[in-house]
Amino acid sequence: MIPTWIIVIDYILGMIMWTLIGRAAMNIFQREDSTFFFMRVFVKYTNPIIKLFKPITPSFLFGGFIALYVAWFFYLFRFYAMPYLLGYDVWGMLAFPLESDFSKQLYQLFN
Repeated sequence: MIPTWIIVIDYILGMIMWTLIGRAAMNIFQREDSTFFFMRVFVKYTNPIIKLFKPITPSFLFGGFIALYVAWFFYLFRFYAMPYLLGYDVWGMLAFPLESDFSKQLYQLFN
């Protein structure tokens, strides 16, 4: 059984990661300074995280690639550091609690 605090941390990191990916996807269709409500929300909530990673972000990245680059760090932490800190080997893709719960709900919905 995974401790509750690990699940909470993973959910928070997972939501940050997927929000950054959502921002990158929205950036394909919308500019970052768009007045579209969802784009403004993505930019508002991810800008502080992107600014935090600015010192290690390569200067040649632009637009949505910056958000993907930062999301990659959250993915790496969730995939490698979390299991290592808990004493596991690598869990596997659907062993992330957030994605695992989401896929279980989808399976129940369509079966």
